[in-house]
Amino acid sequence: MTAAPGRLIGVSLGPGDPGWITRRAWAVLQGPARWAYPVRAERERSYALEIAERSGLAPPADAAPLTFPMTRDPETLARHWSRAAATVAATLRQGRDVAFLVEGDASTYATFGHLARAVGAEVPEAEVETIPGVASFLAAPARVGWPLASQGDALAVLPGGYGVATVERLLPEVDTLVLLKVKPLLESLIDLLERRGLLASSAFVEQVGTPSERVVTDLRALRGESVHYLSLLLVHNAHRRQAGNEA
Repeated sequence: MTAAPGRLIGVSLGPGDPGWITRRAWAVLQGPARWAYPVRAERERSYALEIAERSGLAPPADAAPLTFPMTRDPETLARHWSRAAATVAATLRQGRDVAFLVEGDASTYATFGHLARAVGAEVPEAEVETIPGVASFLAAPARVGWPLASQGDALAVLPGGYGVATVERLLPEVDTLVLLKVKPLLESLIDLLERRGLLASSAFVEQVGTPSERVVTDLRALRGESVHYLSLLLVHNAHRRQAGNEA
């Protein structure tokens, strides 16, 4: 009789503060599952792994780095995804669980969903568990001291990579807008918010929950600066809120 394969577990660790790791995630990381974690290049440090290490957990000796390069080249991506899926599938076929470490939440703009599909093609009978976690766009307003959204508010969360034109079209429709990974477009977004008179009701948060966390509420001070790719803008549409109050 063939043994059942192990489970693939997406372990959400939150955006940086080890205190935000859930009890379920903590239990899995202290269990027998083999750890796997993402890196952007070979021999590079893993952001997700660093969160686990700051919590006091030591990586098992057989923890496996999985390389997911920052490229749009389809052949390069396909090659690395195939290797990652094969590494995970080999462990699952041995009947052992694999805990894939994820910064933030595993269901939100994360690598885990793609990995789970790739592994599912290799080991379709393997179960997949996703452990939810704190997302950066939930942690950031708590750090700034602003509500993310109040009752009746319209909220939108999207990567800054959608472009300034998309942000400009969306702004009139929402009370709160969160833009993730804004590094490439930061200057243009600051210019847009200044034109719209929204600088005073916007905040920039970088590497939230980590020792390098930075919160900036005067966005003009960011002009000309190089910022971390794990950064976001939190925008409260003061004009829409004011119009709603006057209605």
